[in-house]
Amino acid sequence: MNAQQSIIRANNVNDTISIGRLALYDLKQSVKGVGHSFTRPLHWKKKDFTTLGTVIIGAYALSTIDDESSAFFVRNEQHVPNLFQEVGTRFGSPQVYFIANASLYGFGLFTRNEKLRKTSVLIISSSFTSGIIQSLSKTAFGRARPGNGYNNNEFRFWSNKAKFHSFPSGHTVLSVTMAHAIAKQFDNTWSKIGVYSLGAIAPISRLFSGAHWLTDVGIGAVLSIVIVDSIDKFLFKTKAYNYTKKEKQISWNFTFSGKGIGFIGTF
Repeated sequence: MNAQQSIIRANNVNDTISIGRLALYDLKQSVKGVGHSFTRPLHWKKKDFTTLGTVIIGAYALSTIDDESSAFFVRNEQHVPNLFQEVGTRFGSPQVYFIANASLYGFGLFTRNEKLRKTSVLIISSSFTSGIIQSLSKTAFGRARPGNGYNNNEFRFWSNKAKFHSFPSGHTVLSVTMAHAIAKQFDNTWSKIGVYSLGAIAPISRLFSGAHWLTDVGIGAVLSIVIVDSIDKFLFKTKAYNYTKKEKQISWNFTFSGKGIGFIGTF
């Protein structure tokens, strides 16, 4: 722990540090978190590349049912409550996402709640990182969206057209980033399930509306989880905030059997 962090910690206890200095400290931790996440691949080891390979294989396997699953979701959209679709569309939008996190951070800052501040820093740094990656990926891959007369393997690399910006799902990236960052602050399994359930509304609604393929949502979720876990681990190791213990990470395992292929997350 460096001298500045020691001062922050001591002043937090006495509630004498200014709001401005707390905000500046949090901003610095956010920038450090973003820097860490972008440079982390330079330090990957064999198991990290193995995990990447597993994700790629899993995504390819999942893509084999993209056309069928998309048709299934779109066909059944009429049975989905309008409220569910509306909530999913709004919750995954950048505007609502920004307002929600700004409110969370503002409350944590002015009440000097370190746990809320840390959670917001984790959300901000993670969403900034995942947002840049997903924005670049949408243009770079140029994957066609469902419902435009194309199947799931149609690509127009570096396209600036919205109908070729399907991969990955931006709504999924934002909603899962926030849900995972918040869920990590709870020890109770049922609380985690509740948070993840809310975070799943946006991704599922995008499938029913025919805006994305199943792999767009799946890879968007994996991307968000990996980035949040990486930055959370970084904040813990650098003792940026007053951790009482290390939060458990989700353990992802690739499964293959005669009945199917998929990922299992354990927390």
